Amino acid sequence: MKGILFALLGGVFITIQNIANAHIREDIGIWQTASLTQFSGFVLALIILYFSKDINWKSVGNVKPIYWFGGAFAAIILFSNMEAIKHIGVTFTVSFVLISQLLLTFIIDINGWFGIEKRKLRAADFIGIAMMIGGVLLLKL
Repeated sequence: MKGILFALLGGVFITIQNIANAHIREDIGIWQTASLTQFSGFVLALIILYFSKDINWKSVGNVKPIYWFGGAFAAIILFSNMEAIKHIGVTFTVSFVLISQLLLTFIIDINGWFGIEKRKLRAADFIGIAMMIGGVLLLKL
C-alpha cells in the first residue's frame, strides 16, 4: 500500500511540476527553467538529507558510474515535457509520457536490462498497453 501511495504522490508532483515549468518557461526560457528546477530540487534534497541524519557517502563508490547520470536525464525530461506541453497540452503530454514509459519498461523486462530479471509478457500486458493507447486516441477525438 505504501508503494502505491508514493507512486500516486510522485504522479501528482510530476504533473504539477510540468505545469509550473511550462509557465516559468514563458517568463525566463526553457534552459533557465530546467536549471532553476534542477537547482531547487538539489537544494531540497540536500535539506532533506541533512535533517534525515542519513548522511553516508561511503557507499557512493559502489554505484556503477553509468547510473550517476540518472539525474542528468532530468534536464532532457524537463526540456521534453515543457516542449510537449507547449505543443499538445498537459493531458496528452502526460498520456504519451506514461505510454512511452510503459513501452520501455516492457522492453527492459523482456530483455532483462539493467540487472532486471527477464520476464515473459502475457496477453494481458499487451491488452493493457493497447487500452492505454486507445484511451489517448479517444481523448484526441
